[in-house]
Amino acid sequence: MTAALDGVRVLVTRERPGELGELLERRGAIVMHVPLIEIVEPADRGVALRAALGEIATYDWLVVTSAPGAERVAAAAASVGTKLAAVGVTTAHVLADGADRPVDLVPSPQRADRLAEQLIEEAGPRRQRILVVQGARAEPALQDRLRTAGHDVHAVVGYDTALRRPSPADTEGADALLLASGSAARAWVDALGVDAPPVVAIGPSTARVARELGLKVSAIATDHSVDGLVNELERMLGDPVHATGQRRVKHPIGLQDSDGTKLAK
Repeated sequence: MTAALDGVRVLVTRERPGELGELLERRGAIVMHVPLIEIVEPADRGVALRAALGEIATYDWLVVTSAPGAERVAAAAASVGTKLAAVGVTTAHVLADGADRPVDLVPSPQRADRLAEQLIEEAGPRRQRILVVQGARAEPALQDRLRTAGHDVHAVVGYDTALRRPSPADTEGADALLLASGSAARAWVDALGVDAPPVVAIGPSTARVARELGLKVSAIATDHSVDGLVNELERMLGDPVHATGQRRVKHPIGLQDSDGTKLAK
């Protein structure tokens, strides 16, 4: 049986393909892993993180928003009763494996705002002490939402990111670019400009950032998760009418209409 994305060349720009890469490969796609960032030490060389982890037992919750953050806190979380929360299944797997215990809360959909909502529901009326570990460039929306709900939140930078500049040859021949965050859109434009294959965004906020930067977004996942992102890619490629209403045909460097004019480029 032919897989849904058989032979489709898909650009994945996150630091590690993780669950997204696995989903694409299971559906027959050729994953073009072109990471646009690399993980580096934060400006303080981890001083603040080590101090916070030294007091981890005093927190009700430890929240991580990415796999690199999970890697940096997992060992400290292994021997305490602090509850664990993670944004996304891949991040939760890294945290659970390193801490050798289950993660207590993973939101559905896999978004930081939804994690805040579910954690607030889980906490109930009691004020919680929450440690949030994230990247230096992360948006403050998660901790702001928890503070607004009355919780005592300590946000710590666990790592920073540096831009990688791949060669345009690394992205040649791609049929689609998947963007799972606004930061991924910024990294793409910083590294490669606005020239891109058809873009599929994980949600409206990512799409908004991408468009503000000059990228043309071809589709937005209705389910804002990696599963939703892959499903939306399937819908986009399977839909005979796209964007301008013209018929699409596969082309080695993207999508074209029936007379050869590039679409969503």
